[in-house]
Amino acid sequence: MKEQLTVVKVGGAVVEDEARLSQLVRCFAAIAGRKALVHGGGRSATQLAARLGIESKMVNGRRVTDSETLRVVTMVYGGLVNKGLVARLQAAGVNALGLTGADMDVIRSHRRPPVTMTARGTDGTPGTAQTVDFGFVGDVERVDGQMLQTLIERGVTPVMAPLTHDGHGHILNTNADTIAAETAKALAPFYRVTLVYCFEKPGVLADAGDDSSVIPVITRESFASLVADGTVSGGMIPKIENALGAVDAGVDRVVITLATAIDGSHGTTIK
Repeated sequence: MKEQLTVVKVGGAVVEDEARLSQLVRCFAAIAGRKALVHGGGRSATQLAARLGIESKMVNGRRVTDSETLRVVTMVYGGLVNKGLVARLQAAGVNALGLTGADMDVIRSHRRPPVTMTARGTDGTPGTAQTVDFGFVGDVERVDGQMLQTLIERGVTPVMAPLTHDGHGHILNTNADTIAAETAKALAPFYRVTLVYCFEKPGVLADAGDDSSVIPVITRESFASLVADGTVSGGMIPKIENALGAVDAGVDRVVITLATAIDGSHGTTIK
């Protein structure tokens, strides 16, 4: 029987808050067995860009990454946030190794072509359709699950930044939720994988203003209904789409939950 492995994805709202980060490190260190961590860090990137006089442009919650912004996210994601997490985990007894997709060619991507999309207004209403060039943003082509398994079997815990590469010398800014899902899928042939998306809420909520209204289970069928009636919207839509894709590809279980519940015991299970 395959051994259990837990892939945890944690967003910037957690890793950039000292109290939440300390709690996350304790909870992650307490997870039994093999594990990997994928992190974000967008708020820190936005703050550093502002200090450097670089404007951050977002379209539907996704960062447009020009050459100057790419320098910032590489510094923040691959350096400040990633190495800070690694140091904290080492102090907690976790033999962590910080990685971008370029390290050991572990995640290869291609640059996203311009796409036509409808930008949402600040009130969430649809705006005018426009063609958006996201710049140096990568869409994942492959993850080397065997290389990650080799590290994990040697007692190493990968800590993965949301940066990949195209094989032609270019770093690409890549969505952390997607990296977590693709990593979980690549490791599914070797382990029974649980993928945990953790953020500042206890799960997917039926009522955004009520943290007790956690939806316990979402299937592909119920997801379509929840999107149609507006219960699930914004950035939660691609998160659940990534989760459903992971389940379809052989990931044993996906949970969306609080950073304090990364053992998967609470939250919304995606089936």
